[in-house]
This record gives sequence, C-alpha cells and structure tokens, in this order.
Amino acid sequence: MPQQDWFLLMGMGGLFILLGLAAIIWGRNEEKDYYDSISSRTDEREFLEHWPPRPQFGALKIGGLIAISIGLLMLLIGSAFWLWG
Repeated sequence: MPQQDWFLLMGMGGLFILLGLAAIIWGRNEEKDYYDSISSRTDEREFLEHWPPRPQFGALKIGGLIAISIGLLMLLIGSAFWLWG
C-alpha cells in the first residue's frame, strides 16, 4: 500500500478523535450553562429533577463518543497497513 493511503487513514482518524473530543466538551459546557441558568430562576423543579429531559446535550456527547470510536478504528487500520503493508 502506498504511503499516502495509510497516512491519510491515520490523519482522518486523528481528525475524528479531535472532533469527537470537541463535541463532548461542547455538550458538557452547554449542559452546564443551561442548568446554571435554570438554577437562578424561582421555579427550580426542572433543575432539581432534570425533567423534562433535554436530548441536545446527550446527543452531542453520544456523537462525540461515536466520532472517537470511528477515529480509533481508522487509526488502528492505518497502523495495520503501515506495519504489514
């Protein structure tokens, strides 16, 4: 396999890992900011019970985990091609 192919796979894997980490951090910050703004209101039931659930924050975190797993898989495949290619 030519050098550009495995190098491209490893580069894309690293990019996916960085994007996944950014999505997880973004999700945590959005969730923290949302619940911090709710805690200052007089009706704190939603803050205490986290009801109704907000899917946006979980979606960012899950998307980040999926991106990290794809990135790790691409890094492993690129490393395998580099070692045994």
